Amino acid sequence: MTTSNTGTGEVDPSVRAELARLRQSIDNIDAAVVHMLAERFKCTQQVGHLKAEHRLPPADPTREAQQIARLRTLAENANLDPAFAEKLLNFIIAEVIRHHERIADDTVNGASTTGE
Repeated sequence: MTTSNTGTGEVDPSVRAELARLRQSIDNIDAAVVHMLAERFKCTQQVGHLKAEHRLPPADPTREAQQIARLRTLAENANLDPAFAEKLLNFIIAEVIRHHERIADDTVNGASTTGE
């Protein structure tokens, strides 16, 4: 790859092309991540309804700990910082629990939770 700065403040066209290519890949990956999260939340919504119907608690600390350990191992194997992966999963789990609590409240109060 050529030098990124020609000294005149202009970026070499080959560097711009490589940045554009890499950024397009990043954009595609971001789109895939969003779609995967949407699918994940569709499944967790179903779990929330099942838990509410059977009066199970919204949170499952044992399952959460297992998932965190599993994700940390996956992250390590993928050369991703396990602490980052754990933070991300904890954020997602907190959101799932919030949804499950709302579903449980709505079930107890007889409200509809469709449209999530």
